[in-house]
Amino acid sequence: MMLESKEVTKTFGAKTAVDHISLSLEKGHVYAMLGPNGSGKTTWMKLAAGLLKPSYGLVYFAGEPVSIESRKHVAYMSTEPYFYTWMTVRDVGKYYQDFFEDFSYDRYLELLRKMELTESMKTKSLSSGMMAKLKIAVTMARDADVYMLDEPFNGIDLLARDEIRACILEYATEEKLLLLSSHLVEEMEAIADRAVFIKEGKLVECVDLEDMRTQQGVSMADRYRQIYGHTEG
Repeated sequence: MMLESKEVTKTFGAKTAVDHISLSLEKGHVYAMLGPNGSGKTTWMKLAAGLLKPSYGLVYFAGEPVSIESRKHVAYMSTEPYFYTWMTVRDVGKYYQDFFEDFSYDRYLELLRKMELTESMKTKSLSSGMMAKLKIAVTMARDADVYMLDEPFNGIDLLARDEIRACILEYATEEKLLLLSSHLVEEMEAIADRAVFIKEGKLVECVDLEDMRTQQGVSMADRYRQIYGHTEG
């Protein structure tokens, strides 16, 4: 298993964000982590990225507990903006190049071109959609073993989503593990081959989407409605 959590729990005061989740994710797959806002998706991803410590349980990368060392192999894109306001798009690339040995500036330039961004743009003047595309570009320019993208399609128009989908699928090789969280189920259905459903901090199930379609005649969107329909009105 590339990424594995065993009985992982994370509490913030009286709130339990992740509740005893045991989950194994394998390389060679694109996973969609699904659930309404507040279901625990972001917290689990931050635990797997080593940005948060579990209150209980452990997360493993390649059989070893997640640590500073494992961060070298995991490319995580958060929903929050994390660039300094003085930075240009070029500065962002140089910052990542200094920080991550697996970062390719040539690959970054190629992704910027696809995303219709230029090095001279200032991050503080980017629209939310342009910022989202920049975060995708700088994350996917790494040659990591695991890519975790939290809400990669937020704030991005339909045409730009096509570019991002193509970029993500380009990295979907047998040697990589891709995990994307989103509430945009239709977008995820076009990318993922496995789905992880989380509800109120608990793991509902992790399913092979092709098996679910052929054996149960149910799409990912259908299953999403079954699990969350009564909670989402």
